[in-house]
Amino acid sequence: MTLLRNSLKRRTLLRSAAGFAALGLTSSLLPNLAQAADGLVALVHTQAAGDNGPVDSMIAKLKQLASEKGFTYRAIYAQDPATYETIFRTLGDAGAAVVVSTFNEVAEPFKAVAPDFPETKFIQLFADAFEPAMPNVVTVSYDYYLGCYLSGIFAAGVSESGKLGFIGGISIPPINADYNAFKAGAQSVRADATATAAFAGSFQDPAKGQEIAAQMFSSGIDYIQTDAAATDIGIITAANEVEGRMVSALDPAQFSLGPKSLISIVGLDFGASLYNEVNKALGADWAGGKHVSTGLGTGVIDFILSPAFQEQGPADLVEKAKKIWPEVEKAKAMILDGSLKVPFNTAL
Repeated sequence: MTLLRNSLKRRTLLRSAAGFAALGLTSSLLPNLAQAADGLVALVHTQAAGDNGPVDSMIAKLKQLASEKGFTYRAIYAQDPATYETIFRTLGDAGAAVVVSTFNEVAEPFKAVAPDFPETKFIQLFADAFEPAMPNVVTVSYDYYLGCYLSGIFAAGVSESGKLGFIGGISIPPINADYNAFKAGAQSVRADATATAAFAGSFQDPAKGQEIAAQMFSSGIDYIQTDAAATDIGIITAANEVEGRMVSALDPAQFSLGPKSLISIVGLDFGASLYNEVNKALGADWAGGKHVSTGLGTGVIDFILSPAFQEQGPADLVEKAKKIWPEVEKAKAMILDGSLKVPFNTAL
Protein backbone atom coordinates (compact mmCIF):
# COMPACT_ATOMS: atom_id res chain seq x y z
CA MET A 1 0.00 0.00 0.00
CA THR A 2 2.86 2.38 0.77
CA LEU A 3 4.34 1.71 -2.65
CA LEU A 4 0.96 2.32 -4.25
CA ARG A 5 0.49 5.63 -2.43
CA ASN A 6 3.98 6.76 -3.40
CA SER A 7 3.32 5.77 -7.00
CA LEU A 8 0.05 7.72 -7.07
CA LYS A 9 1.73 10.75 -5.49
CA ARG A 10 4.54 10.57 -8.04
CA ARG A 11 2.07 10.39 -10.94
CA THR A 12 0.15 13.39 -9.55
CA LEU A 13 3.30 15.48 -9.25
CA LEU A 14 4.47 14.44 -12.71
CA ARG A 15 1.09 15.37 -14.14
CA SER A 16 1.29 18.73 -12.35
CA ALA A 17 4.80 19.31 -13.66
CA ALA A 18 3.70 18.53 -17.19
CA GLY A 19 0.78 20.93 -16.89
CA PHE A 20 2.93 23.75 -15.57
CA ALA A 21 5.59 23.14 -18.19
CA ALA A 22 2.98 23.30 -20.94
CA LEU A 23 1.87 26.67 -19.62
CA GLY A 24 5.39 28.02 -19.29
CA LEU A 25 5.00 28.25 -15.52
CA THR A 26 7.60 25.76 -14.36
CA SER A 27 10.00 28.19 -12.72
CA SER A 28 7.36 30.05 -10.73
CA LEU A 29 5.10 27.25 -9.61
CA LEU A 30 6.98 23.98 -9.27
CA PRO A 31 8.90 24.94 -6.11
CA ASN A 32 7.24 23.71 -2.94
CA LEU A 33 4.54 21.68 -4.69
CA ALA A 34 5.44 18.75 -2.45
CA GLN A 35 4.56 21.02 0.48
CA ALA A 36 1.20 22.06 -0.99
CA ALA A 37 -0.65 20.40 1.86
CA ASP A 38 0.95 23.00 4.12
CA GLY A 39 -0.99 25.68 2.24
CA LEU A 40 -0.32 26.60 -1.38
CA VAL A 41 -2.59 29.54 -2.19
CA ALA A 42 -2.75 30.64 -5.82
CA LEU A 43 -4.18 33.80 -7.35
CA VAL A 44 -4.97 33.37 -11.04
CA HIS A 45 -5.58 36.87 -12.40
CA THR A 46 -7.06 37.37 -15.85
CA GLN A 47 -5.89 40.97 -16.22
CA ALA A 48 -2.23 41.99 -16.23
CA ALA A 49 -0.37 43.34 -13.22
CA GLY A 50 0.95 46.91 -13.34
CA ASP A 51 -2.55 48.43 -13.43
CA ASN A 52 -2.23 50.64 -10.33
CA GLY A 53 -5.49 49.03 -9.37
CA PRO A 54 -7.24 45.69 -8.77
CA VAL A 55 -4.51 43.24 -9.79
CA ASP A 56 -1.65 45.05 -8.09
CA SER A 57 -3.78 45.37 -4.97
CA MET A 58 -4.67 41.66 -4.91
CA ILE A 59 -1.08 40.54 -5.38
CA ALA A 60 0.12 42.85 -2.60
CA LYS A 61 -2.53 41.63 -0.17
CA LEU A 62 -1.89 37.97 -1.00
CA LYS A 63 1.80 38.52 -0.32
CA GLN A 64 0.95 40.23 2.97
CA LEU A 65 -1.36 37.44 4.10
CA ALA A 66 1.20 34.79 3.11
CA SER A 67 3.77 36.52 5.29
CA GLU A 68 1.33 36.66 8.21
CA LYS A 69 0.10 33.07 7.91
CA GLY A 70 3.22 31.37 6.58
CA PHE A 71 1.81 29.74 3.46
CA THR A 72 3.29 29.41 -0.02
CA TYR A 73 1.63 31.68 -2.58
CA ARG A 74 1.76 32.12 -6.33
CA ALA A 75 0.26 34.83 -8.57
CA ILE A 76 -0.34 33.62 -12.12
CA TYR A 77 -1.37 35.81 -15.06
CA ALA A 78 -3.77 33.80 -17.23
CA GLN A 79 -3.80 35.87 -20.40
CA ASP A 80 -5.49 33.32 -22.68
CA PRO A 81 -8.99 32.10 -21.76
CA ALA A 82 -8.16 28.79 -23.44
CA THR A 83 -5.72 28.07 -20.60
CA TYR A 84 -8.00 28.81 -17.65
CA GLU A 85 -9.29 25.29 -17.11
CA THR A 86 -5.83 23.77 -17.56
CA ILE A 87 -4.33 26.14 -15.00
CA PHE A 88 -7.04 25.42 -12.43
CA ARG A 89 -6.78 21.68 -13.00
CA THR A 90 -2.99 21.77 -12.68
CA LEU A 91 -3.26 23.65 -9.39
CA GLY A 92 -5.77 21.08 -8.17
CA ASP A 93 -3.39 18.27 -9.14
CA ALA A 94 -0.68 20.08 -7.18
CA GLY A 95 -2.84 19.96 -4.06
CA ALA A 96 -3.43 23.72 -3.81
CA ALA A 97 -5.29 24.58 -0.63
CA VAL A 98 -6.98 27.68 -2.07
CA VAL A 99 -7.36 28.91 -5.65
CA VAL A 100 -8.59 32.48 -6.16
CA SER A 101 -9.49 33.83 -9.57
CA THR A 102 -11.11 36.90 -11.00
CA PHE A 103 -14.07 38.07 -13.04
CA ASN A 104 -16.97 36.41 -14.81
CA GLU A 105 -14.94 34.66 -17.48
CA VAL A 106 -13.63 32.04 -15.04
CA ALA A 107 -17.07 30.84 -13.93
CA GLU A 108 -17.39 27.99 -16.42
CA PRO A 109 -13.80 26.73 -15.91
CA PHE A 110 -14.44 26.75 -12.15
CA LYS A 111 -17.62 24.71 -12.63
CA ALA A 112 -15.72 22.22 -14.77
CA VAL A 113 -12.77 21.79 -12.43
CA ALA A 114 -13.94 22.30 -8.82
CA PRO A 115 -15.91 19.02 -8.51
CA ASP A 116 -12.75 17.04 -9.31
CA PHE A 117 -10.83 18.62 -6.40
CA PRO A 118 -13.14 18.63 -3.38
CA GLU A 119 -10.26 19.35 -0.97
CA THR A 120 -9.29 22.57 -2.79
CA LYS A 121 -11.22 25.72 -1.92
CA PHE A 122 -12.08 27.88 -4.94
CA ILE A 123 -12.90 31.60 -4.64
CA GLN A 124 -14.17 33.67 -7.56
CA LEU A 125 -13.97 37.44 -7.11
CA PHE A 126 -16.40 39.61 -9.11
CA ALA A 127 -18.83 36.80 -9.76
CA ASP A 128 -22.46 35.86 -10.06
CA ALA A 129 -23.81 33.25 -7.67
CA PHE A 130 -23.54 29.67 -8.94
CA GLU A 131 -26.82 27.89 -9.57
CA PRO A 132 -26.69 25.32 -8.16
CA ALA A 133 -24.09 26.20 -5.54
CA MET A 134 -20.92 24.10 -5.38
CA PRO A 135 -19.71 22.90 -1.94
CA ASN A 136 -16.06 23.98 -2.38
CA VAL A 137 -16.69 27.28 -4.19
CA VAL A 138 -17.40 30.76 -2.84
CA THR A 139 -18.41 33.51 -5.25
CA VAL A 140 -18.08 37.20 -4.39
CA SER A 141 -19.93 40.14 -5.94
CA TYR A 142 -19.58 43.87 -5.29
CA ASP A 143 -22.31 46.49 -4.98
CA TYR A 144 -20.12 49.02 -6.78
CA TYR A 145 -23.21 50.72 -8.16
CA LEU A 146 -23.92 52.13 -4.70
CA GLY A 147 -20.59 53.99 -4.74
CA CYS A 148 -21.36 55.18 -8.27
CA TYR A 149 -24.63 56.64 -7.02
CA LEU A 150 -22.68 58.66 -4.46
CA SER A 151 -20.25 59.74 -7.20
CA GLY A 152 -23.21 61.01 -9.20
CA ILE A 153 -24.38 63.19 -6.31
CA PHE A 154 -20.86 64.50 -5.90
CA ALA A 155 -20.40 65.09 -9.63
CA ALA A 156 -23.59 67.11 -9.85
CA GLY A 157 -22.29 69.35 -7.08
CA VAL A 158 -18.81 70.01 -8.45
CA SER A 159 -19.55 70.14 -12.19
CA GLU A 160 -19.91 73.55 -13.78
CA SER A 161 -21.60 72.29 -16.94
CA GLY A 162 -23.79 69.55 -15.51
CA LYS A 163 -22.46 67.36 -18.33
CA LEU A 164 -21.04 64.15 -16.90
CA GLY A 165 -19.39 61.11 -18.44
CA PHE A 166 -19.01 57.45 -17.59
CA ILE A 167 -16.41 55.18 -19.21
CA GLY A 168 -16.62 51.44 -18.60
CA GLY A 169 -14.35 48.67 -19.77
CA ILE A 170 -17.04 46.48 -21.32
CA SER A 171 -20.82 46.77 -21.31
CA ILE A 172 -21.86 43.95 -18.99
CA PRO A 173 -24.84 43.98 -16.58
CA PRO A 174 -23.04 45.09 -13.39
CA ILE A 175 -21.19 47.90 -15.18
CA ASN A 176 -24.39 49.01 -16.90
CA ALA A 177 -25.91 49.18 -13.41
CA ASP A 178 -22.98 51.30 -12.23
CA TYR A 179 -23.67 53.81 -15.01
CA ASN A 180 -27.40 53.97 -14.29
CA ALA A 181 -26.74 54.50 -10.58
CA PHE A 182 -24.22 57.26 -11.37
CA LYS A 183 -26.78 59.02 -13.57
CA ALA A 184 -29.56 58.59 -10.99
CA GLY A 185 -27.37 60.01 -8.22
CA ALA A 186 -26.56 63.09 -10.28
CA GLN A 187 -30.16 63.73 -11.25
CA SER A 188 -31.34 63.28 -7.66
CA VAL A 189 -29.73 66.63 -6.82
CA ARG A 190 -29.59 68.34 -10.23
CA ALA A 191 -32.46 67.68 -12.61
CA ASP A 192 -30.66 69.14 -15.63
CA ALA A 193 -27.60 66.91 -15.24
CA THR A 194 -26.78 64.59 -18.13
CA ALA A 195 -24.59 61.50 -18.10
CA THR A 196 -23.08 60.03 -21.26
CA ALA A 197 -21.83 56.44 -21.24
CA ALA A 198 -19.09 54.90 -23.39
CA PHE A 199 -17.21 51.61 -23.27
CA ALA A 200 -13.60 50.99 -24.27
CA GLY A 201 -14.16 47.33 -25.16
CA SER A 202 -11.35 46.34 -22.80
CA PHE A 203 -10.20 46.69 -19.22
CA GLN A 204 -6.59 46.90 -20.39
CA ASP A 205 -6.51 49.59 -23.10
CA PRO A 206 -5.27 52.96 -21.74
CA ALA A 207 -4.93 54.37 -25.28
CA LYS A 208 -8.62 53.76 -25.99
CA GLY A 209 -9.54 55.18 -22.61
CA GLN A 210 -7.58 58.34 -23.36
CA GLU A 211 -9.21 58.67 -26.78
CA ILE A 212 -12.75 58.35 -25.42
CA ALA A 213 -12.08 60.67 -22.50
CA ALA A 214 -10.53 63.33 -24.73
CA GLN A 215 -13.65 63.28 -26.91
CA MET A 216 -15.91 63.57 -23.88
CA PHE A 217 -13.98 66.46 -22.38
CA SER A 218 -13.93 68.25 -25.76
CA SER A 219 -17.74 67.95 -25.91
CA GLY A 220 -18.13 69.91 -22.66
CA ILE A 221 -18.18 67.07 -20.14
CA ASP A 222 -16.11 68.07 -17.12
CA TYR A 223 -16.44 65.03 -14.80
CA ILE A 224 -15.93 61.38 -15.78
CA GLN A 225 -16.58 58.36 -13.59
CA THR A 226 -14.39 55.44 -14.66
CA ASP A 227 -15.17 51.73 -14.41
CA ALA A 228 -12.42 50.29 -16.54
CA ALA A 229 -9.47 48.96 -14.46
CA ALA A 230 -6.16 49.53 -16.30
CA THR A 231 -7.97 51.50 -19.03
CA ASP A 232 -8.43 54.18 -16.35
CA ILE A 233 -4.80 55.23 -16.80
CA GLY A 234 -5.58 56.72 -20.19
CA ILE A 235 -8.70 58.46 -18.90
CA ILE A 236 -6.69 60.11 -16.14
CA THR A 237 -4.04 61.12 -18.70
CA ALA A 238 -6.68 62.91 -20.77
CA ALA A 239 -7.96 64.72 -17.70
CA ASN A 240 -4.46 65.89 -16.84
CA GLU A 241 -4.17 67.77 -20.16
CA VAL A 242 -6.45 70.69 -19.19
CA GLU A 243 -7.04 72.19 -15.74
CA GLY A 244 -10.60 71.86 -14.54
CA ARG A 245 -11.20 68.40 -15.96
CA MET A 246 -12.20 65.92 -13.27
CA VAL A 247 -12.04 62.14 -12.99
CA SER A 248 -13.37 59.78 -10.34
CA ALA A 249 -11.53 56.45 -10.64
CA LEU A 250 -11.19 53.15 -8.79
CA ASP A 251 -8.17 52.73 -6.54
CA PRO A 252 -6.14 54.85 -4.07
CA ALA A 253 -2.98 53.91 -6.00
CA GLN A 254 -4.31 56.12 -8.81
CA PHE A 255 -4.33 59.31 -6.74
CA SER A 256 -0.74 60.08 -7.66
CA LEU A 257 -1.51 59.74 -11.39
CA GLY A 258 -3.67 62.86 -11.37
CA PRO A 259 -3.25 64.97 -8.24
CA LYS A 260 -4.90 67.96 -9.94
CA SER A 261 -7.58 66.06 -11.87
CA LEU A 262 -8.43 62.83 -10.02
CA ILE A 263 -10.85 64.28 -7.52
CA SER A 264 -12.27 61.07 -6.00
CA ILE A 265 -12.62 57.32 -6.32
CA VAL A 266 -15.44 54.86 -6.07
CA GLY A 267 -13.14 52.53 -4.22
CA LEU A 268 -13.41 48.80 -4.77
CA ASP A 269 -10.60 47.30 -2.75
CA PHE A 270 -10.04 43.96 -4.46
CA GLY A 271 -6.99 43.45 -2.27
CA ALA A 272 -9.00 43.75 0.94
CA SER A 273 -11.65 41.45 -0.48
CA LEU A 274 -9.08 38.80 -1.40
CA TYR A 275 -7.45 39.12 2.02
CA ASN A 276 -10.80 38.66 3.76
CA GLU A 277 -11.93 35.68 1.69
CA VAL A 278 -8.61 33.80 1.72
CA ASN A 279 -8.26 34.39 5.45
CA LYS A 280 -11.70 32.86 5.95
CA ALA A 281 -10.87 29.95 3.63
CA LEU A 282 -7.81 29.12 5.73
CA GLY A 283 -9.99 28.78 8.83
CA ALA A 284 -11.26 25.45 10.10
CA ASP A 285 -14.91 26.52 9.95
CA TRP A 286 -14.93 27.65 6.30
CA ALA A 287 -17.96 26.51 4.36
CA GLY A 288 -18.30 26.72 0.60
CA GLY A 289 -21.45 26.82 -1.46
CA LYS A 290 -21.97 30.49 -0.64
CA HIS A 291 -22.27 33.78 -2.43
CA VAL A 292 -20.92 36.89 -0.71
CA SER A 293 -22.42 40.26 -1.69
CA THR A 294 -20.10 43.09 -0.67
CA GLY A 295 -21.28 46.68 -0.41
CA LEU A 296 -20.88 49.95 1.45
CA GLY A 297 -19.81 49.68 5.07
CA THR A 298 -17.73 46.53 4.51
CA GLY A 299 -14.33 48.18 4.08
CA VAL A 300 -14.29 47.03 0.45
CA ILE A 301 -16.65 49.52 -1.28
CA ASP A 302 -16.63 53.25 -0.53
CA PHE A 303 -16.68 56.70 -2.12
CA ILE A 304 -13.53 58.59 -1.16
CA LEU A 305 -12.14 62.06 -1.80
CA SER A 306 -8.58 62.23 -3.10
CA PRO A 307 -6.30 63.77 -0.47
CA ALA A 308 -3.88 64.75 -3.24
CA PHE A 309 -6.60 66.70 -5.05
CA GLN A 310 -7.63 68.39 -1.84
CA GLU A 311 -4.07 69.70 -1.58
CA GLN A 312 -3.22 70.37 -5.22
CA GLY A 313 -6.50 70.69 -7.14
CA PRO A 314 -7.97 74.01 -8.34
CA ALA A 315 -9.19 75.99 -5.34
CA ASP A 316 -12.71 76.52 -6.68
CA LEU A 317 -13.23 72.78 -7.21
CA VAL A 318 -11.82 71.94 -3.81
CA GLU A 319 -14.32 74.35 -2.31
CA LYS A 320 -17.20 72.86 -4.30
CA ALA A 321 -16.19 69.40 -3.13
CA LYS A 322 -16.39 70.51 0.49
CA LYS A 323 -19.79 72.10 -0.09
CA ILE A 324 -21.43 69.03 -1.63
CA TRP A 325 -19.81 66.48 0.68
CA PRO A 326 -22.51 66.60 3.40
CA GLU A 327 -25.06 65.55 0.75
CA VAL A 328 -22.86 62.58 -0.14
CA GLU A 329 -22.53 61.57 3.51
CA LYS A 330 -26.29 61.91 4.03
CA ALA A 331 -27.06 59.65 1.07
CA LYS A 332 -24.49 57.10 2.21
CA ALA A 333 -26.06 56.94 5.67
CA MET A 334 -29.50 56.47 4.14
CA ILE A 335 -28.26 53.62 1.94
CA LEU A 336 -26.71 51.93 4.95
CA ASP A 337 -29.83 52.24 7.12
CA GLY A 338 -32.08 51.09 4.29
CA SER A 339 -34.09 54.28 3.89
CA LEU A 340 -32.63 54.90 0.42
CA LYS A 341 -32.91 52.11 -2.14
CA VAL A 342 -30.73 52.51 -5.22
CA PRO A 343 -32.11 50.47 -8.15
CA PHE A 344 -29.81 47.87 -9.71
CA ASN A 345 -30.74 48.70 -13.30
CA THR A 346 -28.73 46.86 -15.95
CA ALA A 347 -30.55 48.24 -19.04
CA LEU A 348 -28.82 50.79 -21.27
